[in-house]
Amino acid sequence: MNKEKKILMGFRDVYNKMVWLNKDKMEASLKGYTSSEVHCVEYIGKNTDPNVTKLAEFFYMTRGAMSKMTKKLIQKGLIESYQKSDNKKEIYYRLTELGKTIFQIHEDLHQEFQERDKAVFDQLTKEQFDSMLRFVEQYSRHLDAEIKKLDKEMKSE
Repeated sequence: MNKEKKILMGFRDVYNKMVWLNKDKMEASLKGYTSSEVHCVEYIGKNTDPNVTKLAEFFYMTRGAMSKMTKKLIQKGLIESYQKSDNKKEIYYRLTELGKTIFQIHEDLHQEFQERDKAVFDQLTKEQFDSMLRFVEQYSRHLDAEIKKLDKEMKSE
């Protein structure tokens, strides 16, 4: 098996293990909410003036699918919509008190998981961190370019 395949398989394996380890605690603590809903709440909680377009772009979803998601989150009482006084056309979202609670539970769980895994990261040198970060950023830029290419192809059809 070549090195590229080993790295990609390693990424998948690590990701799948993290998901498996975190799943039960996440589901118990955030009962009644899907992973997609919680991650949407997380995005809204961390970003200024999020709207359907920004959400759709971030989650690689259509605006229609994201619109359905925001309606569901409004119905569940996690978010509310608002408009700016200088722009009555655009609709933005913010967390309600319940949404802030869910956001905080999720953040606390991530902090707990990060503490659990801290021993591994504490062993890394600055050079190892920097090298891995450079790789992840480079690979991410490559994937962004591929997504843009695919998007252009789909729009031209």
